[in-house]
Amino acid sequence: MPTTEKVRHLSATELLAAVVDEGSFVSWDTLPEQPALSEDYARDLAKARERSGTDESVITGAGLIRGHRVALIVSEFSFLAGSIGHAAAQRIVAAVERATAEGLPLLAGPASGGTRMQEGTPAFLSMVKITGAVRAHRQAGLPYLVYLRHPTTGGVMASWGSLGHINVAEPGALLGFLGPRVYEALYGEAFPDNVQVAENLFNKGLIDGVVEPADLADLVARALDILSTTCGGRVAPPVPVTLAVRPAAVDAWTSIGISRRQRRPDLRQLLKFGANDALPLNGTGQGEKDPGLLLALARFGSQSCIVLGHARPLRRDAPGMGPGSLREARRGMKLAEELRLPLLTVIDTAGAALSQEAEEGGLAGEIARSLHELIGLESPSVSVLLGQGAGGGALALLPADRTIAAQHSWLSPLPPEGASAIVHRTTSFAPGMAQAQGVNVASLYANGLVDHIVDERDDASLEPREFCARMARAIEYELGAVGRVAVPELVAARMRKFSDLGSRLGG
Repeated sequence: MPTTEKVRHLSATELLAAVVDEGSFVSWDTLPEQPALSEDYARDLAKARERSGTDESVITGAGLIRGHRVALIVSEFSFLAGSIGHAAAQRIVAAVERATAEGLPLLAGPASGGTRMQEGTPAFLSMVKITGAVRAHRQAGLPYLVYLRHPTTGGVMASWGSLGHINVAEPGALLGFLGPRVYEALYGEAFPDNVQVAENLFNKGLIDGVVEPADLADLVARALDILSTTCGGRVAPPVPVTLAVRPAAVDAWTSIGISRRQRRPDLRQLLKFGANDALPLNGTGQGEKDPGLLLALARFGSQSCIVLGHARPLRRDAPGMGPGSLREARRGMKLAEELRLPLLTVIDTAGAALSQEAEEGGLAGEIARSLHELIGLESPSVSVLLGQGAGGGALALLPADRTIAAQHSWLSPLPPEGASAIVHRTTSFAPGMAQAQGVNVASLYANGLVDHIVDERDDASLEPREFCARMARAIEYELGAVGRVAVPELVAARMRKFSDLGSRLGG
């Protein structure tokens, strides 16, 4: 992995020039109000101003990024290592609060060693008020995007540098809590190589991507195109022909066989062929990245949403969905609530992971917490039964205001072979068990779980693009429908639906 030492990194003004539409940036900065200064500190500040060409370690303002008006906070590392003291903190808080008041998305580009040592504990405590301002911005439903630059460490990384709805980083950037020089001074040895590097953080699920400065404007614009296109108040999408589709006239075992075909379209293909745009996110943000789940911002027609769903394993011997997947799913649920977007969950799993690691990682508890979040989600929601739906891994993503099902999808407590083994001590009775348990769409539709069926024209694997296009139109319609209902009404109706469903299925 390349080191960062030989790479020239952009200054604050250079980054603004690369990201903001030409001539559109307007500064929000006023004369910094410094605390009482010692002679040495006053000299340090004077040298920093001369060296950097800026009057403090951050620049704030607003400008256009591909036509979107965005508030910006960008660190200038050459000003006392981008450190945050009283004046810089006041400037950051003022910019965040102004962005919130004006209803603007906010892009932060930190590059900082953290707290300004010359100001001690008061500067250290300023990270709390910056975090409070960011929290208020997020709670207002406004996007907060972070571009981590080289280097970002200490209190900045541990506060406003890690709180983005989307967090991406400059290639090769040094990112971490502990500065490597501090570690070496304290412990007498160098910190391990390539741990605090952007690419490693991406691999560990701590950030969403590694992005060249030249590509940042396009990424921000894509995200804001999706995030600014919400369901509420928009014209209803066209009524899809799939509303008239009814369950396939085949038995449950036939549908199960069709759902297991290797060429059947999965969530990746649904986003590729059905979504107008999809911007993948990565991991939990807490050091986990489970390949069993895919999380993204997406737009289907005119309807934007947060998407989370099972990523069908690309190899037959790949492990099932683990507890980390559901922790990532709950990140998506929180994003939907904070950004006031509908949530789309996609179910397509042969079952959750059965392993020591999954048990010790708290799989059962994560399924419970996922159900807890979804049933009371303060956001519109639509679930899609795309293919297989076995066990708690499927159930964990199911509760929603509306449920769409592909004609040959299914939902079962266990794969039918497992149910047969429990009841008959052999898998030979799987076909009959599947039919008796009512796992197929015909039974799910009759029992009131499934609201909308998308036809497969015998088998989706034979027409993946066409099937994904039909599914996308159904998704757009249902997102539009739930997006026009007040959230408290949706939550109450969702609770009633699953309460009544349980009674009906048990009767």
